[in-house]
Amino acid sequence: MYSSSPADAPLVREPLHVPVAHLVRGGVVEGIHYGSVVVLGADGRVRFRLGDIEAAFYPRSALKPVQAVAMLRAGLPLDGELLSLAAASHSGEERHLAGTRRILELAGLAEDDLRNVPDMPFDPVVRDAWVREGRMPSRLAQNCSGKHAAMLWTAKLNGWTLDDYLDPAHPLQRKIAATVEDLTGRPAARVTVDGCGAPLFAISLHGLARALARITTAAPGTPEARVADAMREHAEMASGTGRDVAALMRAVPGLLAKDGFEGVQVAALPDGTAIAVKIADGANRARIPVAAAALARAGVDPALLTEFAGEPLLGGGEPVGSVRPVHALDPATARA
Repeated sequence: MYSSSPADAPLVREPLHVPVAHLVRGGVVEGIHYGSVVVLGADGRVRFRLGDIEAAFYPRSALKPVQAVAMLRAGLPLDGELLSLAAASHSGEERHLAGTRRILELAGLAEDDLRNVPDMPFDPVVRDAWVREGRMPSRLAQNCSGKHAAMLWTAKLNGWTLDDYLDPAHPLQRKIAATVEDLTGRPAARVTVDGCGAPLFAISLHGLARALARITTAAPGTPEARVADAMREHAEMASGTGRDVAALMRAVPGLLAKDGFEGVQVAALPDGTAIAVKIADGANRARIPVAAAALARAGVDPALLTEFAGEPLLGGGEPVGSVRPVHALDPATARA
């Protein structure tokens, strides 16, 4: 593990998470999901918080829009669906694989140049089809391949070495670290390795929300605005068919949203209103209901968010309960 400890970086500590959602079955609280939530107003101030929004944590793939901004700042000439793919945690559909191949072709590179870990497609339907067809894990199918292809092209354009583009000391990764500090407002507390093999920066939940707000409020034509436009216009390229994060962007006009493993969700509106969520146990079932509740708390019309209330809990094949955000996340609480 690589680490640094600048004085003004988020503090590395056990996060002081609090209950953010209840698992209610038959009118009884069967389980509790702990976590933290932050809501920023359009002025950048914290309008609402639950739990620990300042402790260092790993945003996982929710940081990909920031990494994409860094690559554009370093000269990456992508826009549209291929730029959305460069910021993607994609499902491994054929369009995602074809797009990653296209980025590599434009760079004059090949799949063998990728250094992400081989994997099966993220989408379970696509993955099952691969298994039936006898296809093996590949670097192209792994959900971060678009980002890695873009990293390679950025390195090549700048004359940087390619074999070690994932080394935290590589010029590309130093550029990304500088952009993380710029957009979050604070240096990373630690640098380790993400699941795909790329450097992973420990920031605060507050910093993650601030970074996405900076991206959505940037002037047209800037790297930040180009990333926001690409991801919003090509939401399925940044995720996949049927993915909740794409549906969320379609449901809320102007919303930019990105999920991350271990229960992370960030979203921001064009005026800079932003939310960020971390579910402590990494449970995906609580991520979207809590994020939707946070968006409603931020002022998004709850009628736009009804499909994100969470999947029902079943008993004998029938709905008997649900995952419910805690009362503090109810927008009515803010008006009380």
